[in-house]
Amino acid sequence: MSLAIAIQDADDADLAFLIEYDHHVGQTVLADKVARAEVVIARRSRDPIGWLRFGYFWDSIPFMNMLFVLAPYRGQGVGRRLVTFWEDRMRQAGHSSVLTSTQSNESAQHFYRRIGY
Repeated sequence: MSLAIAIQDADDADLAFLIEYDHHVGQTVLADKVARAEVVIARRSRDPIGWLRFGYFWDSIPFMNMLFVLAPYRGQGVGRRLVTFWEDRMRQAGHSSVLTSTQSNESAQHFYRRIGY
């Protein structure tokens, strides 16, 4: 049975959650990315449980910068659903490919390989 979640663009109400958990970029960057619809949020009920943040490599190729799911929800398909939602949206926007990258010693590599990266 799949975890019941909703996925949508982040909005200003999500900024406190993002600032609390995403320590890789500053508050101003997060606010700008939310305003440009470059952050996608997964929610269980109304509570945010994960996000995907992206930008554009060479200003044209969608590049996933951050995928994060709160620990209690990992291993339940939330990350995969965030990525699929984002890939579908990028395809609808006319992009034929997307990118991401991990460090060679990150366990996330295994996740990305399983979903075809």
